[in-house]
Amino acid sequence: MLIDLDWLPPPADDFRRRLKALGEEWATGPKSDFHARIVALATAALDDGQLGRLAKLGAEMAAAPVPPEGFLSATVGLLGDGTLSLTVAPLVASALRHGLLLRVVEGGYNSAVQDAVDRSSGVHAAGLDFAVIAADHRILGLDRAAATADEAAARVEAAAGRLRMIIDGLRPAVASAILVQTLVPPLDALFGSFDRIEPGSPFAMVQALNRRIAEWASAGQIVLIDIARLAGMVGLERWEDPAHWHAAKLATPPAMLPLYAEVVARTLAAVRGRSRKCLVLDLDNTLWGGVIGDDGLAGIKLGQGSATGEAFIAIQRMALELRARGVVLAVCSKNEEDAARLPFRAHPDMLLKEEHIAVFQANWTDKATNLRAIAEALNIGIDALVFLDDNPAERLRVRQALPLVAVPELPDDPAFYPRALAGAGYFEAVAVSREDRERAGYYQANAQRAAALSASGDLDAYLRSLDMVCEIAPVDALSRPRVSQLINKSNQFNLTTRRYSESEVQAVEGDPGRHMIQIRLVDRFGDNGVISVIIADRMADHWAIDTWLMSCRVLGRRVEDAALAHLIAQARADGAGWLLGRYIPSPKNRMVADHYRKLGFRLTETLADGSTLWRLDLAAQGSGPAPPDLPMRIEDTARAARRVFG
Repeated sequence: MLIDLDWLPPPADDFRRRLKALGEEWATGPKSDFHARIVALATAALDDGQLGRLAKLGAEMAAAPVPPEGFLSATVGLLGDGTLSLTVAPLVASALRHGLLLRVVEGGYNSAVQDAVDRSSGVHAAGLDFAVIAADHRILGLDRAAATADEAAARVEAAAGRLRMIIDGLRPAVASAILVQTLVPPLDALFGSFDRIEPGSPFAMVQALNRRIAEWASAGQIVLIDIARLAGMVGLERWEDPAHWHAAKLATPPAMLPLYAEVVARTLAAVRGRSRKCLVLDLDNTLWGGVIGDDGLAGIKLGQGSATGEAFIAIQRMALELRARGVVLAVCSKNEEDAARLPFRAHPDMLLKEEHIAVFQANWTDKATNLRAIAEALNIGIDALVFLDDNPAERLRVRQALPLVAVPELPDDPAFYPRALAGAGYFEAVAVSREDRERAGYYQANAQRAAALSASGDLDAYLRSLDMVCEIAPVDALSRPRVSQLINKSNQFNLTTRRYSESEVQAVEGDPGRHMIQIRLVDRFGDNGVISVIIADRMADHWAIDTWLMSCRVLGRRVEDAALAHLIAQARADGAGWLLGRYIPSPKNRMVADHYRKLGFRLTETLADGSTLWRLDLAAQGSGPAPPDLPMRIEDTARAARRVFG
């Protein structure tokens, strides 16, 4: 299932024709749905030749000064051991299905240390957004047994030191994140089962180094790509081919490259905030066996005592576990609503309950329309949805109508539904914060707020009825991981789309020349968590806003007015005479192109790249901490210490 990417549909029969047409369209000017058609073509189990042809178009698009609408561009440095060039085309092509345009810069053969440390190298000059480090245990000297435990520890330390040298050398050259692969352990067991115990075995040394890499990732220093786990899932015997290593220093045979590239691409997409947010579930023959409207509560297959009933329990358990880590759950079913809700309310073996479902769409409307309604109710994009449906005809219809919705192919046996969903990696995580784990609740509460607004009809009265508390605070060690994650994932309400790693956020915290705040919003429906981050540079006569971003789930709640009131008060106390705002356009942030104008700034300059500069003179602003008509209580603990210039 994993090796063949079975969750993806087969390639289009006329793949070459469609690709040629898209290439011609790109050359003459893409139409409005170009992004969706590229993603649809890429979202298939493509073979090596198809990946290679698609990669050529992807590389052309990535080289353009402005990416086509819907795509994010990134330059990736690929460094490591052995031959890496064969991975480039599959990686570029696979990234397209995740909405990424990649320009890949390869390091020299087995020269990762030199490329990373030498500030004049091509890697340093490339303007990298990411770096991927793909080390191999054979090059790191972990392929031969160590005679003693001390020797084994020294070898692991040397290998870790080499990786650290690469990471630290690359740090100044990488704008976003450095991704490090775990090492695939050797297949051949020197001591048999005792390999895991004997510290000098190659297997044990590789495991020790992988634990070290995981510790770096846990500390926020790198992003982990667990290739060792992936190789174990598909089988080391298939992953590690000594003939390819000896002949061409290929760490894995070409047949594994589509899967490898998919995993790396989805991890890059996760760092860029392109992981999916919502799992939408069909009901009949997806969450239970049978048709509730025909078979009734007692007739559906669900629960212990039968293989089929247990398989559907496993699907529900996975959905609940995904919800516990922050994935929003919704229902989209062709059914009478009362019948569809009955198992959630009355079946004794049903794990999922109505309170777990953020939006419940059960009617006879087509599923594409219902999926749009779910996205609208949750205030998320169509491209944040994953739709799980046992019916191949329905899957095809949704893919045709909404190509940006992820619709995994499912095997005939429901016992394998969880494996197909997990293998697809739609909800790939690069870090998990408290806010991540509570995200499902946030969005569920948001749907309740939308219903309350619809019932009220009066926006101001609705906002005041929420009993909102806006908490403005400095960033600290506890909030730092979430703040860094929000900075790197926010694309729509993000004025400059500048990215900061966790270590860079920590550096900003301690910089007296910069003012950084996090904003939380709590209301009667619950805590929205950290929903905004602002970074401002404190200049001699003004403050320049470097970063201003906000979660789209709190749009229209006037949080931006509260944030501006804070900036005005703090900048004035610091002796600044005006605020400078900058808008840098991106394919995803057009919604905030007029953000500063709406807040009273005046446009001062439009640059050649489309960026705009805005100015707000503080002398003309009131002196209060917040406008008196804000429909919320402000709790502000983020005070800037006054600077003295001279």
